[in-house]
Amino acid sequence: MRVDVQGLEREARGLLHPEVYDFIAGGSGQERTLRANAKAWRQVRLLPRVLRDVASVDTGIDVLGSPLATPIAVAPTAAHRMVHQDGEVATASGAARAGALYVLSTRSSRRIEDVAAVLAAAGGTWWFQAYVMRDRNLTAGLVRRAATAGASAIVLTGDTPVVGRKRRNRGGGEFIDGSDFMTNIGSLPDPEDAEQAPDLTFGDIGWLGEVSGGLPVIVKGVLRPDDALACASHGAAGVIVSNHGGRQLDGAVPTAGALPGVLAALGTGSAAAGGGCEVYVDGGLRSGGDVLAALAMGARAVFVGRPVLWALAAGGTRGVSDLLTGLTDDLAHAMALSGAAGVADLAGLVAK
Repeated sequence: MRVDVQGLEREARGLLHPEVYDFIAGGSGQERTLRANAKAWRQVRLLPRVLRDVASVDTGIDVLGSPLATPIAVAPTAAHRMVHQDGEVATASGAARAGALYVLSTRSSRRIEDVAAVLAAAGGTWWFQAYVMRDRNLTAGLVRRAATAGASAIVLTGDTPVVGRKRRNRGGGEFIDGSDFMTNIGSLPDPEDAEQAPDLTFGDIGWLGEVSGGLPVIVKGVLRPDDALACASHGAAGVIVSNHGGRQLDGAVPTAGALPGVLAALGTGSAAAGGGCEVYVDGGLRSGGDVLAALAMGARAVFVGRPVLWALAAGGTRGVSDLLTGLTDDLAHAMALSGAAGVADLAGLVAK
C-alpha cells in the first residue's frame, strides 16, 4: 500500500477551516526549522547491501520492552476534535489497528480514560505526554490518571518553557475551541495555572517517575548531546530528538542533523542496540524512505505528528490506520531494496 502524505494534507486542507489548518501546519518565526526538517531527511544518503535474503521483511521492534509491529509511532498532538468529531478516540483506534505506539497529549480533547479504554480493547500500547504546568498538582493529577488507565510510559516535553510564536496564527481563534485543550484539566479559577512551567529542570524527570508510580520517563525535545547525557543521568529511559516540529525556536537544527550527535553521546549505536537510554526521533518524516534513514542512522523508532492529523481529518480511524500501515509497507519495501530483512540489519547503511 502506497501512501501520499502530501495528498492527504491537500485533502485535509480542503476539509478544515483555514484557521485550524494553519494552526496545525504552521511553525514558529519564519518557519525555517519547519522547512528544514523535511529537507534534511531527503539529504541522507544510503549504501544498500546486495545479495541478502529479503524474501521476508520484518518491521517489528521492541520499545522499552514492548513489542510493536512497526517502528512508526504517533507523536503527541493536541485537540484532535479540531479535525474529527471522534478526536483522539479515533486516532488511538487507528494506531492500535496498525500495531503502532500511540502517545496521548496532555491537551487531548477526549478524556484520558476514554482513549485508554479503546486502546485496551484493541491491545494497543500507549504513552502519556506531560507538560509540567505552573500548578504542578495539575500535572501530577493527569500523570496519575494516565498511569491508572494503563499508560506504559510518561513523555516529558522539555522544549516548551514558553510557547513559540506562530506567524500563521491569525484571527481571534473563532474556529478553534479552546475548551478542547482543557478537557482533562477542567475549568480553573486562574487559567494561568495550566500554562507551561518556565522553571522546568532535569530534576522533574525523577519527579514524574515518582508521581507515575515508577513508569519510565522519556524526554521529548532533545537536540544537544550534553542535554541527552543529562537526561540519562537524571533517570530518563529515553529521549526523543525533536524540535517540536519547528513550532518552538525557529532556526533550531533539523532533527536529522541532531540525531547522530545524540546517539554518539549516549552510545546506543544502532536501532537494534541495547543501552540504558533509548533514542527516538520526530520532525519532518513523510515517507518510508525517511523512516529508513532515521533507523539506519540509529534511532530505535520514529514519531509522526501532522500526517496523522491529515489522515484523521480525511478518513477518521481508517485514515489513521491506512496512513501508518502504508508508511510501514513503504518502509518494508525500502528495507528490501537495502538488503535488510529486519530493523537490526539497517545499521551501517548511512553513507559517511
